Amino acid sequence: MSPYSHVTVPTEFVEAGGIRFAYRRFGSGSGTPLVFLQHFRGGLDNWDPLVTDGLAGGRPVILFDNVGVGGSSGETPDRIELMGDHAADFVGALGLSEVDVLGFSIGGYVAQALTLRHPSLVRRLVLVGTAPRGAETDGRHPDVPKVAGNPVPVMEDFLFLFFGPSARAQQAGKKFWARRHERTVDVDLPSSVQTARAQSAALVDWRTAHGERFADLRSITQPSLVINGNRDVMVPTINSYILSQHIPNAQLVIYPDAGHAPHFQYPNAFVRQADQFLADEHPFA
Repeated sequence: MSPYSHVTVPTEFVEAGGIRFAYRRFGSGSGTPLVFLQHFRGGLDNWDPLVTDGLAGGRPVILFDNVGVGGSSGETPDRIELMGDHAADFVGALGLSEVDVLGFSIGGYVAQALTLRHPSLVRRLVLVGTAPRGAETDGRHPDVPKVAGNPVPVMEDFLFLFFGPSARAQQAGKKFWARRHERTVDVDLPSSVQTARAQSAALVDWRTAHGERFADLRSITQPSLVINGNRDVMVPTINSYILSQHIPNAQLVIYPDAGHAPHFQYPNAFVRQADQFLADEHPFA
């Protein structure tokens, strides 16, 4: 086991394709590494320590900033497919031939692109609060673009975007916010205006189907765990149903009284579910 945790692991750097990628690796010394792909503008410090440390008990965990995000160099591309290619470059630079991938929100889009374009690299997928290309947008809260685009997001923004509206869900969000700020040394850089604009353009492009709608999902043959809250105001929950219907080997889990980030609202339950899925030799047997 690594002596480090989410809060204490040092940031490292690796170069690939002229890009200097910032990353953190910790957890078990054995097992298939699990690569985390983060949400809009999110970086190394936006993960929940209960989730990362919990999943690190059974495998190496790798957090990284894609091109132009946080501490990584370069300019963020404005297409999801290019982000997937850069993620493949990063995995290759670490000398890894196969990984598991956990993608959250836009990170779930990148996870799909990575899997479709570099299928031999990906063993299993965990897709949280995300959607396929050509996604459904009905049910998206009209205030999402304004709140998500705030230059310096505050706790209230995350409570609205990521968590359910009940008092219990909002309290869980406040606890997440405290955990998310436990790391105070060697913190990641905030994402730039360029990253925000490029990712916004990529999100717009992702909403447009290329060819037959959802057909590409049939090519994702890897076992996939699709997770969302029952009230996702950012990426409407119906998209998780669509993913589970079109990915041949997918299991769907919907958390109650939850929003876009059920893994942050129910971290212990999520870790148990994801850990079992990743550890089982035949997860759907």
